[in-house]
Amino acid sequence: MNEEIIRLRQEIREHEYRYYVLNDPVISDKDFDELMYKLQRLESEHPESFDVNSPTQRVGSDLASSGFSQHKHRYPMLSLGNTYSEEEVRDWYVRVLKDINSEIEVVCELKFDGTGISLWYENGELVRALTRGDGQQGDDVSANVRTIKNIPLKLHGDYPENVEFRGEILLPWAEFDRLNKQREEREEPLFANPRNAASGTIKLQNSREVSERNLTSYMYYMLGEHLPSDTHYGCLQKAKEWGIVVSDTTRLCKTFDEVMDFIRYWDTERKALPVATDGIVLKVNNLNQQKNLGFTAKSPRWAIAYKFQAEKALTRLNDVTYQVGRTGTVTPVANLEPVLLSGTIVKRASLHNADIITGMDLHTGDMVYVEKGGEIIPKITGVEHSQRDGNAEPVKFIDRCPECGTELVRDAGEAAFYCPNKKGCPPQIKGRIEHFVSRRAMNIEGLGSETIALLFQKKIIADVSDLYKLTVGQLAPLERLGEKSAKNIIGEIERSTEVPFERVLFALGIRYVGETVSKKLAKALGGIQNIMNATYDELISVDEIGDKIAESLREYFSDKDNIDLINRLASYGVKMECPVTVAGISSILKGKTIVISGTFGKHSRDEYKALIEDHGGKNSGSISSKTSFLLAGENMGPAKREKADKLGVKIVSETDFLAMIGEESI
Repeated sequence: MNEEIIRLRQEIREHEYRYYVLNDPVISDKDFDELMYKLQRLESEHPESFDVNSPTQRVGSDLASSGFSQHKHRYPMLSLGNTYSEEEVRDWYVRVLKDINSEIEVVCELKFDGTGISLWYENGELVRALTRGDGQQGDDVSANVRTIKNIPLKLHGDYPENVEFRGEILLPWAEFDRLNKQREEREEPLFANPRNAASGTIKLQNSREVSERNLTSYMYYMLGEHLPSDTHYGCLQKAKEWGIVVSDTTRLCKTFDEVMDFIRYWDTERKALPVATDGIVLKVNNLNQQKNLGFTAKSPRWAIAYKFQAEKALTRLNDVTYQVGRTGTVTPVANLEPVLLSGTIVKRASLHNADIITGMDLHTGDMVYVEKGGEIIPKITGVEHSQRDGNAEPVKFIDRCPECGTELVRDAGEAAFYCPNKKGCPPQIKGRIEHFVSRRAMNIEGLGSETIALLFQKKIIADVSDLYKLTVGQLAPLERLGEKSAKNIIGEIERSTEVPFERVLFALGIRYVGETVSKKLAKALGGIQNIMNATYDELISVDEIGDKIAESLREYFSDKDNIDLINRLASYGVKMECPVTVAGISSILKGKTIVISGTFGKHSRDEYKALIEDHGGKNSGSISSKTSFLLAGENMGPAKREKADKLGVKIVSETDFLAMIGEESI
């Protein structure tokens, strides 16, 4: 019987390959479904034959996961530099020719607008799927990715032992419209665009729900130690043979004119595609040339993205409403006559602040130009004054908070008005709780904005410390939760007590204290008591802490209610200080300012930045006369080398640096 199961799996995989990759099915959907049903029946009768990569696993599971584990990328997932004009594309092309000093071929690919994914295959089987994350590590979403029907669970052909594919997971327009219609009927918030919907879907805890959303994918890059070709295009063609879906629109161009022909063609034709696109990616084809061109700190020099011009539409401004954020900032939002823009119906657009309204001389009822240049909420870029009604009234910014009625204030030098009623303005309170539970702060999954609003409305929580008093009994009866979800949320809250102090500090939502500032403060002062008691001079002596941040910190810690909140959080076990520094960290780099450039073998760039700080040094992104030395890896930026030579800045290799701090280089 095991042989029959193996045979059926192989037969179904072959049909999936013919359907999704070759677009050449040889059996009907009914016959395919019968094969799948037979396999499901046999696997249920023989549970010992379970295989996570069986075609039957694409339906997903109803069991909610307990969260996503993080894994380091084998190769960093970098972003691409953007261009917006033919001249900028030509500049890139000429620069590459000059740097390579030989002829080049360029692979042109549509830039699909989804969520990035990395697929790892070992011995032909899908073993891991990671999101982009921060580029160095991502979330393991393998269970959800296995539900995507055009991603092969097992390769076929002459594939290498280990290979990785990078690409985009996408929600087709038809599915996007279906989901939004469904959400509208349920009176749920609509997805802003297919990109956000795809990103949210791949992070759902229930893989069966993921399977029902019919995501698709395109892969655009192959990585590994033993690639089948010395060209990017050759690798893509080989990937297709193994069952990987690569867009048929990809084209190998031998001249600049061919590149521009591709761009001009798809600038128009992309609107007929079943998935969203926002540009063209250009890549040097030869892998050796790619290696020689190398990388900047954030992106490869051998690739660039051409972004399509933002689509523009003319529609009527019906009125302006106002939203209050967690820090009290009041943002005006234009409510528009619905208009189709970049494949979605647009009803609202951002106006940012009072100065924008005044600068455009906006009147209610104006015909306005709306653009959607990659933003979730489109923006108004101009007014068609020739169509203005003579009786139209100018839009005047409000002077009182639309939520609590408090008079708005505007700090000198600031563009935004804000509500100073931090303790009594509902959206500020709810916003602070949402920020506290967010991924980069306390990372408490399961508590979305709707659940937080409901808990606040029912007076179950009034501030972030109340989260630690929640019980399953309080959560389970709430709409769309139930006992299982309630238990998961309580578990997430309990786990948040292990979140390191630097993220706790960020989670408090102190004005101007973002992630970087929180890390600097935690590292320099060690704990909440030291920060609380620090003088103004002690605060501004910390790297990157200036007058505005220091004043905000002093104001926050002078408020007794904030001190009480911190004490309550501490009583529930939330970390309020950094762990004691491990033995062996030195001050050998004290007083030195160091710039990092290139790629390294022993540690990642972020790890080297941490090592520099651990040994008393200071990181800098640019070379100046104050730079102590340049830590240089492979493919170091030529501009940095040139500037270092010009200023006489010493260049230190990875091996020499490790010896300097007393770490052996292997």
